[in-house]
Amino acid sequence: MRIPFFKYNHQKHLDELPKLKQSQDEFRILLSPSEYRIELLKAIESAKHRIYIIALYLEKDEAGQEVLEALYQAKKSNPQLDIKIFVDWHRAQRGRIGEGPVESNANYYHKMQQKYPDIHLDYYGVPVNRREMLGVLHLKGSIIDNTLLYTGASINNVYLHKLDKYRFDRYHLITNKALTDSMVNYVDQHLITASAIQKLDNPEQPSRKQIKPDIKQLRWQLSQNQYQYKADADNNELAVSPIIGLGRNNDLNQMIHHLINCTQHKATFCTPYFNLPAVLIKDIIRLLKKGKQVEIIIGDKTANDFYIPEDQPFNISGGLPYLYEVNLRNFITRLQHFIDKGLLTVRLWKDEDHTYHLKGIWIDNNWVMITGNNLNPRAWRLDLENAVLIHDPHHQLQSQFEQELESIRKHTFLVTHYQQIQASQFYPKHVHKLIKRLSRIRVDRIIKRLL
Repeated sequence: MRIPFFKYNHQKHLDELPKLKQSQDEFRILLSPSEYRIELLKAIESAKHRIYIIALYLEKDEAGQEVLEALYQAKKSNPQLDIKIFVDWHRAQRGRIGEGPVESNANYYHKMQQKYPDIHLDYYGVPVNRREMLGVLHLKGSIIDNTLLYTGASINNVYLHKLDKYRFDRYHLITNKALTDSMVNYVDQHLITASAIQKLDNPEQPSRKQIKPDIKQLRWQLSQNQYQYKADADNNELAVSPIIGLGRNNDLNQMIHHLINCTQHKATFCTPYFNLPAVLIKDIIRLLKKGKQVEIIIGDKTANDFYIPEDQPFNISGGLPYLYEVNLRNFITRLQHFIDKGLLTVRLWKDEDHTYHLKGIWIDNNWVMITGNNLNPRAWRLDLENAVLIHDPHHQLQSQFEQELESIRKHTFLVTHYQQIQASQFYPKHVHKLIKRLSRIRVDRIIKRLL
């Protein structure tokens, strides 16, 4: 049978993607944040050669302190251990949105160095753009020896379920020397050596203006380089491919587009914020028109990390979950007939007052992408993002991925009609007024591209 050129072109990109062999026995999926926290601490304690912690932020709370104390103890036990911590430079110098003046994470790192004067850890602040709103370090995946601990989670109490609340994410442990070497080499070559990168244990940090040219150079450099590795797998074996991207039309964006359009039967998406780029909306509609199944699992607006309960002081960031819900209602209204046909499945995740932070793509039973990419315009253009694409042609990991999806679906409810999504006129008055005003002057479009 002749394959249409449109489809062949997308499949060709997947076939030609360089791949690394992956052992089935060295790929584990964890199903809860507390389980991940335990495994992270175990891995730190048993590390022999290197620990690269990479996250948007490492918070100065109980979970953050637990991780840092473990790192200092590991270095004390093994002085030759190479420990490096990478976080976003902007985020490290402020508190959480809505908080008053507080000690920054960067100041906390400096105090930890003073607490352990004879043990030195390297703290690196990465400024992906001159302002946080215009791009952050959104790389995922910490490397401990030859194991990649890949999750969208940062390091704090809620992400690691240290106390009473948790933020649900995905958690993958992949032992693969070639994979981890490629990611470490990228960091060593393109982050550590860049003049824009700042050592965060230094209490005196430069201003954005002082390093603006360096940041511009760094952003250009990051947009031009990919993970480098020697492919050793073909298209008939279990394999992994690391991908990185920054800016429009980057390699990661393009691979997501090609991946979706190679769907034979079913595509499943997870994203915490329903704010898909236009190209992905078109891709999904194209699949549905071809009779393919599409499942989308999104966090309920109350499970969004920007959500502010009605009994707490409100700020503009608290309007974001409602803007995303308006997007979702419009999307379902437009595609209701595909839900009625059983082709489109939409699930909303909610578990009491816990929050949802999952991202990822499952295509048939052959391809799975683990990523921190929110599949939104900000990730598509502004942030430094990465992913690991898993090719499983013989379904060796299928049972693990099915168990992962069952765990994700556990706290979801099925949306069968757009009227199940709350209409904006029934939002709290201050929220409805804000959304109406933003929409009237079209500021909502700008906000959804930046946050």
